[in-house]
Amino acid sequence: MPEKRSIPLSVPNLSMDIVENIKDTIESGWVSTGGKFIKEFQEKMEKYLNVERAVAVQSGTAGLHLAVRVLGVDRDDEVIVPTATFIAAVNPVTYMGAEPVFMDCGDDINIDPDKLESFLANQCKMVDGKVINKKTDKEIKAVVVVHVFGNPADMERIMKIGAKYNLKIVEDATEALGSYYTSGKYQGQHCGTIGDIGVYSFNANKIITTGGGGMMVANHPELLEKASFLGVQAKTDPLYYQHDEIGYNYRMTNIQAAYGTEQIDRLEDFIATKKKNYKLYKKAIAEIDGLSLLPFNQGTRANHWFYAVIVDQDQYGIDRDELLRKLNEVNIQARPLWGLIHQQKPYLDNQAYQIEKAQYFVDHLINIPCSSNLTEEEVEIVVEWLKEFKK
Repeated sequence: MPEKRSIPLSVPNLSMDIVENIKDTIESGWVSTGGKFIKEFQEKMEKYLNVERAVAVQSGTAGLHLAVRVLGVDRDDEVIVPTATFIAAVNPVTYMGAEPVFMDCGDDINIDPDKLESFLANQCKMVDGKVINKKTDKEIKAVVVVHVFGNPADMERIMKIGAKYNLKIVEDATEALGSYYTSGKYQGQHCGTIGDIGVYSFNANKIITTGGGGMMVANHPELLEKASFLGVQAKTDPLYYQHDEIGYNYRMTNIQAAYGTEQIDRLEDFIATKKKNYKLYKKAIAEIDGLSLLPFNQGTRANHWFYAVIVDQDQYGIDRDELLRKLNEVNIQARPLWGLIHQQKPYLDNQAYQIEKAQYFVDHLINIPCSSNLTEEEVEIVVEWLKEFKK
């Protein structure tokens, strides 16, 4: 029987080098939403992503909320979103009083460009340069694209579709920091830097972490200016506290940024480890009938954030749910794909277009341990248990 050892799914890879930064925030008193590390972290992100400006925010969700607002999404508008994603990619649409329209995924779990184009061509009409949903008679303003598990979506196709239909593109790159394109029109560009606005997350399970926090980038400086303004409570006159609009307290703290400035310096090392462990898993899992490791897209350098195993019950002998239960019983943390968002209670009445492939992944996919400090020995233990559970 394989060794029993607790192996978490995805945990932070922290260094004691951060301590000096934290000490600085305490000694200076800058522990809240001001301080030098916020500026330093933003500048390091700008350099890494090769963008003119990055704006730190309280979370990836906050960044997505600001994104849909500054792009003009309003009450009674609609936004096309994926159903195979974490719900935080969708909720900001409803924060604005708009309605999501759910789209299926392709073989890479990212939004399916073919179905996106089919929906716009067959279920919508153009009226005075606006996309109108024939079913609801509402205007569709934008598309939210999520780079699921750090796997870059087909942005070349999606951007062409967006241009054809005058749609804004929000890139949810919360899982994809470090992923970029190695061929095609966007060769050399990072996920998050191609659409109108891109958003990153530094939640504890992300490839780098600040405990929480996020970052926004945009192709148009005025969008970031507006987002930054709204994120600090929309102070028209900060001295006399004048506010002409409703804003939010969406600022990153200096303590969070103190983590980020150290973490981003180690990002490429984290990705190298994740790629190495992915290759180890891939070679080993290929020898287990009934299991396969989902590939990352060609023409990209993915950050390999999460590893997705597909379970074929007929060949493996047990179904996805039983394997999930057995792994967690021996303290190997594994999880299923998120529940499809169009099936969640708040969104049962929303339009969903030809959802087929996404359901397949719900039924057959598990994520296995993938931390950036995962050891080769731990990879071997996970694989041995996968072999053990095969019937």
